[in-house]
Amino acid sequence: MFPAIRRYQQLATKHGIGDIFQDNGGKLLQMLLITGLEVVKGREGNDAVDIRGREYELKSVNRSLTSSFSTHHHLNPAIIQKYRSVGWYFAIYEGIELIEMYFVEPERLEPYFVKWAEKWNAEGNKDINNPKISLKFVRQVGTLIYETRDQIIPARSKGLAESIHDVEKPED
Repeated sequence: MFPAIRRYQQLATKHGIGDIFQDNGGKLLQMLLITGLEVVKGREGNDAVDIRGREYELKSVNRSLTSSFSTHHHLNPAIIQKYRSVGWYFAIYEGIELIEMYFVEPERLEPYFVKWAEKWNAEGNKDINNPKISLKFVRQVGTLIYETRDQIIPARSKGLAESIHDVEKPED
């Protein structure tokens, strides 16, 4: 089995993932392959970028273990502002099997951003440790872009980032 795992790591390395066993590396690789996004180098900033340079947050959850997505261990106004400026992909797993993936525009997550900012201010400008986004909420507001039973968007057929994000965003 290990030779196959080595080949899997070689594929991950080509996509900027140094260790498939660390920081959800294997799941991150699968999300990148499905969306056509590329990993953002380094540990700071957002997780992925599309062919036009737009950045995205990528989150995954194992629904057999929890029903919410983790965010950031030191959430503060700067991180919230960063979160407000990018699209989000949420992958739902059952163990290691990808079940569904959703795309959520940052505007749809605004109720969370407001709640977190209020909490940060109320608690004396103290960073919030890893607030969660509920799986139920993501399913309600997100756009389903991948589903195991139908495989509604085949991996890398056009490059999801290319097709979903073809609409130009207005300049600020």
